[in-house]
Amino acid sequence: GRKSLLAAAFDYEVPVFTSSPGDSSIGMNVAALSLDGNGLGLDVAKDVNETAAIVLGAKRSGGKSAVFIVGGGSPKNFMLQTEPQIQEVLGIDEKGHDYFLQVTDARPDTGGLSGATPSEAVSWGKVDPDRLPDAVVCYVDATVALPLLTAYAIANHARREPRRLYGRLPQLLEALTGEYRARKGGKLTD
Repeated sequence: GRKSLLAAAFDYEVPVFTSSPGDSSIGMNVAALSLDGNGLGLDVAKDVNETAAIVLGAKRSGGKSAVFIVGGGSPKNFMLQTEPQIQEVLGIDEKGHDYFLQVTDARPDTGGLSGATPSEAVSWGKVDPDRLPDAVVCYVDATVALPLLTAYAIANHARREPRRLYGRLPQLLEALTGEYRARKGGKLTD
């Protein structure tokens, strides 16, 4: 098979999001292409709503939501913000992610987002306070931890049918939109 994260994501229909598309080489190149009339665009609003829809869809179907964060910073917040988007911005009754696992070399005492603890995430509605005892932060370099965790998961867990989320995104987004509009009495704006 192909040895690429993006190729594997494509094969298994796993959506891939970037937290700050404009703050990247890809964003700069997309911007340059737009000067030549290229229609390729990035829709960050859709990305935020689709990630929230995936989380809400998992919970509404009787499942759980989990975040597995390698590193921190903007990608960490992008994944965790799905719950405040659902609860605070859209006004949909929810309680926070059920599981939190982070691999990072950032310490909490520096005050940065990368080292922020799961307890702080609870204060923002990002993690379910009832599940806080199950939250895990491993203070280790990702290049050490990720191969170990991957090998463990492959060796100790049976293969399962892929969820193929990419093809389900329209339905998940429609369900999120439906709950949001129902909360607002069918109105599109306040």
